[in-house]
Amino acid sequence: MAKQGVQGILGFPVAPFDRSDNIDERALEANIRFLLDSGLDAIFICAGSGEFQSLSVAEYEQMVAMAVSVTAGRVPVYAGTGGNLQHAVVLSDLARINGADGLLILPPYLISPEQEGLYRYYRTIVESAGLPSILYQRDNAVFQPATVQRLCELPQIVGFKDGFGNMELNVELTRTIGSRLQWMNGMPFAEITMPAYAGLGFECYSSAMSNYLPHVSRLYFNALRGGDRELLQTLYAEVLLPINRIRKQRKGYAVSLIKAGMDIVGLPVGAAVRAPLIEVETEHYKQLEQVIRHALDKFPRP
Repeated sequence: MAKQGVQGILGFPVAPFDRSDNIDERALEANIRFLLDSGLDAIFICAGSGEFQSLSVAEYEQMVAMAVSVTAGRVPVYAGTGGNLQHAVVLSDLARINGADGLLILPPYLISPEQEGLYRYYRTIVESAGLPSILYQRDNAVFQPATVQRLCELPQIVGFKDGFGNMELNVELTRTIGSRLQWMNGMPFAEITMPAYAGLGFECYSSAMSNYLPHVSRLYFNALRGGDRELLQTLYAEVLLPINRIRKQRKGYAVSLIKAGMDIVGLPVGAAVRAPLIEVETEHYKQLEQVIRHALDKFPRP
């Protein structure tokens, strides 16, 4: 399982739709190649940024197969799965058949389960496909350390991604489980919170911004690891916090704002998102465009 482990900056492609509301394969390929050429360390397909909740089974298989083909072994490819348990089992099997290196297991549908139920849910999905798997903590899937310890008895479990943000719980988890898992920051706009997570041993994070400003995300990550406080302060003040303020203006912007950013830098993904998400409003689009233009002027692409 070791070679499927992930590190560094994790890329999460979007689900681009054409005018007929079908997956735009040309745009998806461009998105994945852009992430690869920008040096991202793994590709996570059909996850939150990829509008997992709105994909048909056929679209899911289409996107996973394309990610595996375009990536061609350069970095690990993890596929999102989860939600309805039986549906998750079907998708996990399709991910395996189409060559995915592992799974990112999203929370169960709707139910806020007891720890035993949470354990059974994740165990069922992990054992069904037999792929290296990452537990995703967020919303209604919040783990106690004892539950994670039980799940760690499954050799397929290789990582833990936190999108919940309870730092006291994260201290308990990391100090209880230790290096058995790869710890990943999965908070919305993870660059904002990464300094706090890095102190707990979280060595990688999912970067939505890498879909349109990957070199800035890399600049940030290197500054964080190198202790360059002056550069970090500049990046926060002039790029990260301004984008984050726009992201928080509307629910669902965690996804649709990514597509807006990609459109601004010339990537052909379009702005369309599927309900219940909404497109970025014109004024917020203009605000994002100003921030991106400033970022590109101050921090030119290498």
